[in-house]
Amino acid sequence: MADHNDTGKKGEALAAAFLEKKGYTILERNWRNVHQEIDIIARHRDDEIAVVEVKCRSAHPLSEPRLSVTREKQKLLIRAADAYIRKKDIDAGVRFDIIAVIMSDPVRIEHIEGAFSTLWK
Repeated sequence: MADHNDTGKKGEALAAAFLEKKGYTILERNWRNVHQEIDIIARHRDDEIAVVEVKCRSAHPLSEPRLSVTREKQKLLIRAADAYIRKKDIDAGVRFDIIAVIMSDPVRIEHIEGAFSTLWK
């Protein structure tokens, strides 16, 4: 497996543990729907689901990891979240978060709640 894949998997595991420490319940990791993937789906409260995109970078990233969640990526996440909500028949609000994991010493984790939005709930 390529180094960037290992870094990504490690970053996603750190992000999931971070969310659990904050009281989230992890519902899915790496949930796929056709060509779309959601890194983490978590229940924050009974009435809210967090769809989380994890961006992991080495200790000295050239740009902020959160900036790599482009409009196109946002559209894909929104479509995937819609498919998930429909398949699981979930009646809860949806929030789109980004977790940036910087693999430094110590590791830095930045959680951006409500990083982008859509009109549907």
